[in-house]
This record gives sequence, structure tokens and C-alpha cells, in this order.
Amino acid sequence: MTWNLLRLLPLLLPLLPAAGLAQSQVQLACTGTLVEARGSAELKRPTQRLRFSLTLETEEPSTDAALASLQRRLAEVRTTLKSLQVVDLEITSPSTWQRPASRDKAGAVQASLQVSGQLAPTQLQPLVRQVGGLPGVRLSPVATEADAAGDRAARRQLLRAAYQDALRQAQDVAAAIGLRGLQPLEVQLEGGGRPVAMRALAMADAAVPPFDPAELPGPMERLSLQVRFCAR
Repeated sequence: MTWNLLRLLPLLLPLLPAAGLAQSQVQLACTGTLVEARGSAELKRPTQRLRFSLTLETEEPSTDAALASLQRRLAEVRTTLKSLQVVDLEITSPSTWQRPASRDKAGAVQASLQVSGQLAPTQLQPLVRQVGGLPGVRLSPVATEADAAGDRAARRQLLRAAYQDALRQAQDVAAAIGLRGLQPLEVQLEGGGRPVAMRALAMADAAVPPFDPAELPGPMERLSLQVRFCAR
């Protein structure tokens, strides 16, 4: 009876008044033993694109000179990135700050901004060498990303795998205490994430083997959930 109620609950909740919904709580009844288990799953997906970000900075005696220098450097970076067929290019507004004079250096104004975008994996080496080697450029970690069209299918696969993991653990616990039947009562998702891939650095020696996008860690998605079962 409880399981049927849970299946109908998503259809009934929108029909309840907001005030009554706020005051009411759904009680999950278990006439046996409550067993909780946490399941997890991960899925490595093919890399479709790379997401990059970089910091562009400069230093000059005055604010006007620093901004002018930053603008010239940005023009060169933008031109190079467009030649690499970068998409979703985003550039922040510049920021400036005064660097105080020290014993060895006169005071100066530093200016910087952030640039980010996406490009094909085959453009990794040009990104590192052509863009990373430009004056004032600091490349940040390059992240691999999967095809967004497969996100829903991947999510379903992770959900099934994580639930089966929790179910197996609950079955082991139930068997250890002499119980058999398991009825799911509640599922709580705990989220997941995609790790960054690597830090790309410019190289001076052209004879060194290039950065290989196939060696980057692929997009890894993770999902965990906690399930409450009623064991009898």
C-alpha cells in the first residue's frame, strides 16, 4: 500500500493547496526493519570539446598605459583564438590596481582580465603553444566536456547503477539479519561532479612531443544517492 502511495504522490502534490502542503508531512510507514544504504556510480564519457580559461595581465607606470597595453595584448589573443575556431568566447571587463614601490622596483599599475571559451580537442596543442606563449597570458586548467545531447541518457545510466549499488548493499544487510523482502521507501540524491583535466603550460622546445588530447582524463560524471528500504 505504501509503495502505491509513493508512486501516486508526484501526481497528487500539485493538487494540494500551498498552505496545506506546508503544514503536512508524508509519513513513510515500515512495519518491518528500516535499512538505509548509500549507492554510488561513475561514468566516463567521450570528450567532445575542451573548455579553457586564461588570465591576461600587464604592468605599466600609469593606469592609462596599463589599459592600453592590456587592450593591445587582448587584440592579439582574440585574433589567435578566433584562428583556433573558439566558440562561446567570453572576456571580462579589465581590473587595475596599484603595485606599491619596493626597494628594487618602482611603483606601477597592473591590469588584468579573464578570457574563457570552448574549442575542439584537436586544438589543444595550438592553444598551449600559440596562445600560452603570448605575452601576459597565464593558462588555467583545461577541462574536458562531453556532448550535452547525451546528458540525460548518462544521468539515467548513473541513477540505475547507483540504485543497484544501494540495493545490493541493503540485500546483504537484510540477509545478514535473516530478512529477505525489500521495499524501497525513499531515495535521496546527493549529486556529483566533473573533474578538471590538466594544467596546460607553454613549451619552448618544438621538438618535444605535443600535448595529446587523448591523454587528458575524459569527462567523468559521478552520482550518489541514499535509499531507505523496509525489510521483512
